[in-house]
Amino acid sequence: MLSKEGRKALLVLADGTVFEGLGFGAEGEAVGEVVFNTSMTGYQEIITDPSYKGQIVSMTYSQIGNYGINSDDVESSGPQLEGFIAKEFFDFPSNWRSETNLGDYLSKHGKVGIHGIDTRALTSHVRDNGVQMGIISTTDTDPENLLAKVRRHPGISSLDLVNEVTTDTVYHWDRPLWQLHPQNKIIETKDRPSVVVYDFGIKQNILRHLVGAGFAVTVVPARTPAEKALEMADSIVLSNGPGDPQSAPYAVETVKKLIGKKPVLGICLGHQILGLALGGKTYKLKFGHHGGNHPVMDLATGKVEITSQNHNYCVDIQSLNDQVELTHRNLYDDTEEGMKHRDMPILSFQHHPEAGPGPNDSGYIFNTFRDLVKNW
Repeated sequence: MLSKEGRKALLVLADGTVFEGLGFGAEGEAVGEVVFNTSMTGYQEIITDPSYKGQIVSMTYSQIGNYGINSDDVESSGPQLEGFIAKEFFDFPSNWRSETNLGDYLSKHGKVGIHGIDTRALTSHVRDNGVQMGIISTTDTDPENLLAKVRRHPGISSLDLVNEVTTDTVYHWDRPLWQLHPQNKIIETKDRPSVVVYDFGIKQNILRHLVGAGFAVTVVPARTPAEKALEMADSIVLSNGPGDPQSAPYAVETVKKLIGKKPVLGICLGHQILGLALGGKTYKLKFGHHGGNHPVMDLATGKVEITSQNHNYCVDIQSLNDQVELTHRNLYDDTEEGMKHRDMPILSFQHHPEAGPGPNDSGYIFNTFRDLVKNW
């Protein structure tokens, strides 16, 4: 059953489209870029993914909240998105791992949600017209007022969102992927190849995969000087994160100093920053890739992987002037998904090999990078 309790709420898009529903989570207003995610499960991981900073996420799967929230499956310290949209929100979860319901979790962290709207119509609108800014409000139900508010927003491309989600301190990570027996076991990291992970908005599952692949992992803030990072580890990982890569020019300048010095792995935003550091260009997709069912072909083997994705920008491989080889391509829209440098130990991918949520087809990438580091 769908919880019918709730206060009236509105979602207003920048083009004037209005959806009326019921509020859940915190009271108030949230402004962000409206995107849709096609994953059927994993709403908790999506909500806590720092890549969604600055965005309002609509789930295309209809029933959200039915298995609740637990403290093990988060991808960061808490919800990172600006607002959340669902067709049917369930406030009475049924799952042995659940510790609280989704509405209470969002409310605790000050995140506004709306449900009871036609998310199929919203998805179709964004697909046809492209991503745009929107506002959710449970306190102001005047569409004209809300439209004026959302149109005053400069847009997330003008914001340095990486600076808002990166860690403030250096820390070590030694927890592997979750297992039932034993769960979350600490792994000895002595004599393992070392890796510095630049936190542009890191998902914890990337760190778990790196430990599982045999690395001793150290996470550093996004503004860490390249010279310091090179002294700390045998290799470098550039993490996922939110927003337009061109809004973090300091990261691009840092990566320029890392190239050719140590093996580098780029993931999602890290892949885009690496593309810019190599002298290439990025471009914005019409409505982005957000979900756990994107088919990607490995061009070397012809194998098709079902992947997890979350990005609005893409690297223009042709702009890199044959420095790199295209390794993976998205079969939905033919966009570039992976590259490797022809002369230097650099691998880079647009999709998320760590999943969380999503399929595990691309998890081998972490082992491939480990082998690259050991051979280098």
